[in-house]
Amino acid sequence: MAALVSSNIHANSSSQKNGSTGSDTIRRSANFHPNIFEKFTNKEGKLDDSVSSDVEGMLSLYEASHMRIHGEPILEEAVVFTTTHLVEASKEKSQLTMSSLFLAAQVNHALRQPILKGLPRVEIQRFISLYHHDPNHSHLLLRFAKLDFNVLQKLHQKELHEISKWWNGLDFASKLPFARDRLVEGYIWPVGVYFEPKYSAARVILTKVIGVTTMIDDIYDVYGTLEELELFTDAIEKWDISCSDQLPDYMKYCYEALLKLYDEIGEELAMQGRTYRMAYAKETMKKLAQSYYVEAQWFHKKYTPTLQEYMEVALVSSTYYMLTATSFLGMGEEVSAEVFHWLMNSPKIVTASAVVCRLMDDVVSHKFEQDRGHVDSSVECYMKQYNVTEEEACKELKKQVLDAWKEMNEECMEPRDVPMSVLMRVVNLGRVIDAVYKDGDGYTHAGGIMKTFVKSLFIQTLPL
Repeated sequence: MAALVSSNIHANSSSQKNGSTGSDTIRRSANFHPNIFEKFTNKEGKLDDSVSSDVEGMLSLYEASHMRIHGEPILEEAVVFTTTHLVEASKEKSQLTMSSLFLAAQVNHALRQPILKGLPRVEIQRFISLYHHDPNHSHLLLRFAKLDFNVLQKLHQKELHEISKWWNGLDFASKLPFARDRLVEGYIWPVGVYFEPKYSAARVILTKVIGVTTMIDDIYDVYGTLEELELFTDAIEKWDISCSDQLPDYMKYCYEALLKLYDEIGEELAMQGRTYRMAYAKETMKKLAQSYYVEAQWFHKKYTPTLQEYMEVALVSSTYYMLTATSFLGMGEEVSAEVFHWLMNSPKIVTASAVVCRLMDDVVSHKFEQDRGHVDSSVECYMKQYNVTEEEACKELKKQVLDAWKEMNEECMEPRDVPMSVLMRVVNLGRVIDAVYKDGDGYTHAGGIMKTFVKSLFIQTLPL
């Protein structure tokens, strides 16, 4: 019922039974084409200011404009036009609030977080919390929506409890005290990727892999010597427990935990006749370790690559290729061997999602990383290659993030190679980054928005 209440959240494809994205639904089912907006333009071909008096209409146009793909100038203008007028409307708080408290809240939130890029579960929770302000709301529907949200929250709490027991048993906090302990925060990713009950096993798998990957990331980034990292990378490449003998104790512990985790996942998949999936998951983990090692070499050599050279490695080190493969492990029949073959060829939508992850992360965290001692990010690479300021570099990289979203939108229009339910895992990974890294590295510096997400999704129930 939560999905019914939030049916106007057209980007929340996870709640749509046909599995289509909002843009896919609007464009194909309703024969939507960007040229439809031309009737709202003046003689100069610009959107007419008279349209701005309809705030609700402006909000709908604003949300629709985020579905744009390359080559849609009318929607490029629409996002600027609607943003300008919605900001003006939000400043006139008394008038907007008097019109509708519900509408005012929607406008203020949309300016910060367009629905298309929002976390589906977060957007549902927010919408339900505001729905009672809608003068035309249904009391019965609202009650059912709250019950539905709270029941599913119980399942998520149960999963977190189960995963936490496993995590505490590993005792990484004392074995690797230099590493980030972010299990609960890491669970945001699986819930963002797929929150529905049928993906429970998939969420557990993905959360565990994210937890161990964070340990591996911090070994490469903040603790291991280059010589140790070479041994660690070689061990992961060989994927053989006997390789642990060549590792220092702290690496040995992490390495053995990694192999044991994948063995356990493999046993689960074997009972379902899906053992073949593990080979792909292991391969993406090996590539991730290799990318971490290349970056470690760059740092020790004080080498600044070109932006293109950097991105070839950094898209892999973003973890998003590995996380995409891992997110497929616990899914059902819609994920076949052909889906993994598709993934291993770096399809456009997966690359676009990785671009969103890498560049948003770099823009908000590069100063902290440089102060700590880290390989140059895309920001430094761009500044040095093109001799521009930090502000100019960040502006260009943010533009590339917007272009990546257009790529994802376009790939979801007419899915050809894999089912829409598979594509949505990739899109949702991009949504997690947009929500968590909008104003800073919400994962490394846990607090702020991440704390808000944890409370609203896993702790606070919706009052009936």
